[in-house]
Formats: sequence, structure tokens, C-alpha cells
Amino acid sequence: MSFELIATKREEIGTGASRRLRHAGKLPAVVYGGNKDAESVVLDHNPLYYALKNEAFHSDILNLVIDGQTQPVMLRDFQMHPYKQQILHIDFQRVDLNEKIHVKVQLHFINADESSAVKNQGVKISHVLTEVDVRALPNALPKFVEVDLGKIEAGQSVHLSDLKLPEGVEFTALGRGENATVALASAAAKEEPAA
Repeated sequence: MSFELIATKREEIGTGASRRLRHAGKLPAVVYGGNKDAESVVLDHNPLYYALKNEAFHSDILNLVIDGQTQPVMLRDFQMHPYKQQILHIDFQRVDLNEKIHVKVQLHFINADESSAVKNQGVKISHVLTEVDVRALPNALPKFVEVDLGKIEAGQSVHLSDLKLPEGVEFTALGRGENATVALASAAAKEEPAA
């Protein structure tokens, strides 16, 4: 899925100008990186509000169209209003499609219910991590990383090195020599006999 965002350059800067934009249903944003100066832009609020609910939006390459000029970007940060359903500000980073980048992607845990340890021994599986940092060319970035728990046994754990990644994608932690635990199967607590 490819997201296209339409933006225009923002002339007025400052708190008052940002407040007026938000009141008009617009969203102030900034685009930075790529050996260019940071650029203040404005987008429509509602399409972005709903796009943020899509998991892929957070790790996908987005097409940002600023006054007719398209550039690939990634979502880097956003601020939400404390209690209103409103984004206050959003940051995008320009992306060079020929240069590897690192980004956090979600872990999808599958087949835990199929594990004989869970079905027959009452084992509890703890998800130690919910997202991981990966490094790849922008067009090779996975939307998520799958963690298959179908064969996990009591007392076992799943580490980063156990996970399969698409070709050209690597875990940044493994590159630093850190093989973090992703999931852990702890044996069910034994019931004490009644006295």
C-alpha cells in the first residue's frame, strides 16, 4: 500500500499561526533530512488522522506532494492533543531510495494457540518485544515481522536470530551483537494441594 499526502508550503510560522491552521482543519508539519533545509508545510488533518490508525503508515515510504513536487518521506514523529481526537503536529523525514535506513516495525505473533505447550501444558507466552529496529533499503522495508510461536515449548524463548527476515533486511540489534529475547514461554504455575 502506498500513501500519498498532499501538502502546501506554510508561510506563517509560530504558535498563533499553527492554532489558526488547526482551527481550520489543517495540520502543521515539518519535512527534514536529505541534505536539504527543513521545510514547514500544511496538510489536511482528517486524512492523516485516519492514516495514523493504519499500522503500515508508521513504517511505509510515503509520497509527500508539496505544491506538485513529490518526494519520498517517512513518518518520524507526531504529537496528539491530550484529550481531543486531534493531531497537533507531525514530522516527516526525506528518504533517499538508494540508501539504507533504519526504522521500527511491529512484531506480529502467530500460532501461539497451535503450540502443544499452550494447548496441553497451560504454558503462558510473554511478548517481551512488540517492535524491532530493522535496516534496509526503503523499498525493501517489511510492514511487520512475523513471530511463529507454533513450535515453542515450555521454558523456551524466541530470539531475534530465530526470526526470518526478507532478503536485504537486517536487525540493527544483531549488527551490534545483541540477540534480544522476543517471546518467552513460561511453565504454568503448579497448583498447591489443598491442606
